[in-house]
Amino acid sequence: MELLGRSRPPTRKERRKAGRERRGDVPLDSHAVVPNRHERQDPIGILLAQDEQRLAELVPIRHGRMSANPFSFYRGGAAIMAADLATMPTPDIRVQMCGDAHLANFCAYMSQDRRLVFYLNDFDETHPGPFEWDVKRLAASVSVAGRTSGLRDDKTERAVRASVAGYRDTISELSRMGPLAVHYRRLEVDDVERMVGSGKQRRRIEKASSKAAGRNHLRALEKLTHVVDGRRVFVPDPPLVTRVDERTAPEQIPMVLEFYARYLDSLPVYRRRLLGRYSVVDLARKVVGVGSIGTRCLIVLLESGDDEPLLLQIKEATASVLEAHLGGSNLGPGQRVVVGQRLMQAMGDILLGWSHHESPSGARRSFYVRQLWDGKGSADVARMSGKALRRYAWFCGATLATAHARAGDASPIAGYLGTKDTFDLAITEFATAYADLNALDHATHLREIENGRIVADRDL
Repeated sequence: MELLGRSRPPTRKERRKAGRERRGDVPLDSHAVVPNRHERQDPIGILLAQDEQRLAELVPIRHGRMSANPFSFYRGGAAIMAADLATMPTPDIRVQMCGDAHLANFCAYMSQDRRLVFYLNDFDETHPGPFEWDVKRLAASVSVAGRTSGLRDDKTERAVRASVAGYRDTISELSRMGPLAVHYRRLEVDDVERMVGSGKQRRRIEKASSKAAGRNHLRALEKLTHVVDGRRVFVPDPPLVTRVDERTAPEQIPMVLEFYARYLDSLPVYRRRLLGRYSVVDLARKVVGVGSIGTRCLIVLLESGDDEPLLLQIKEATASVLEAHLGGSNLGPGQRVVVGQRLMQAMGDILLGWSHHESPSGARRSFYVRQLWDGKGSADVARMSGKALRRYAWFCGATLATAHARAGDASPIAGYLGTKDTFDLAITEFATAYADLNALDHATHLREIENGRIVADRDL
C-alpha cells in the first residue's frame, strides 16, 4: 500500500472513462451474439463429466429434476452456460461474480438485525470474472422462465429488458456513491413492497414475506425432526434424507466431529464462543437443490440445553464451473464460496464458515457451513403475470448490480454501459436466442433419458 499520498487513486471520472473506452474493443451491440449451436461443446457431455465427481446413487435425482421443464434444466446447467460464455467477446471488466445468477437464486432472507432483505442466495459458483456473464445468466433465465410459464413473447421480452435496465440503472446510481455507502446499501423486502405499490402483486409479496419470516429453524425442526425415546432426531426419508448415526454409519461420526472443529476455526472468536453453547446431537445426509444434487450435503442438529435447537447445513463445495474458463481460485473451494458470499451479500449468515475433510488416501473434500432455513423465502416465478415478472426481474437486476458494486467498482461498468438502452436491447436479443439453445439442450436431455444414456428418477 502506498503511504502519504504518494500514489493518487484514479478518480471516478477517470474510471468511468476507462470503462467507456472498452466499447472500442467490444461494442455494446456485440453482446447480442450467441454461440453457434453446431460449434458449442456438447452440453450433455458437460453434465455427464460433472456426474463423475458426484454420489452415483443421487445423480438420477439430479437428472430427474432437471428434466422437469426448460427452466429446471437451465437451473442445473450453469456449467453449460459457462462454456458458452467463454466463447463470447468480453470487455473484461471484472467483478466478484455470483456465477449462477438465475431468477431462482434471488430470495428474501433474514439479516443479522432480523429484518428481511432481498438478495442473491446461492454462491456455489462464485468467482472473479466479467460482469456481463452474470447479467447474461440472469437475463436468459428471465426469458426461459417466461416461456416455461406460458407468457406471451412480448411480455417475456419486456421482463428481460427490465432485468437489464434494473442492473444498468442501479450500477449508474452506485457509481456516484463512495465505497462505504455502497457497502452499507441493501434492499429490504419492505422497500420492495413500497416500490410495487398497491394491488395484487403487493399482497403476494406481503404473503411471501410472512411465509419467509416463518420459515425459520423452528419450522425446520417441525418438518425435519421428531422425538424418539426422549431424543430429537432427524426423520429419515431415503434417499432424500438419510440419518448418519452409530448404527447406520459409525465410521463417519469421528470424521464429522473433526470436520466440525475445523469449521469452528474458520469463524471469528466471538462466533465460536456462541456455538460453544451447543453440542452436535444428530446428523443426516440431505438432497438439496437441482444442479448441486449429487454433491455431499449434511444437516446437523445442535442443542444447548435450552428450548431452541440449532440447525446447520454442511454443503460440499467443488471448483466453480467458471474456473475451467477463467483460471483456478487461490482459495480452497469452501473458503472461496464463503469469501465470495461475504463480498457480495449485504448482511450474511453470522454462522457462515468453511471446513474440509481428508480421507486416509489424502483426498480432500471442501465444504461450507450455514444455518438452515434462516427466514429464507423465494418468489414463485412460474405463477407470475407478465407485469409481475417484469417488476421482479428489475429488482433482481438491481440486486445483482448492488452485489457487483459491493465487491468491486461500479464506475468502469457504468462508463461502459452508458445511459442509453443499447446494452439492454443487445442482452434481450441474446437472452431470447439463448432460451432457444436451452430449449434444444433440454430436448436433447430428454432424448438421452429415453434412450438410456442418462438415468433419471423423476419421482423425487
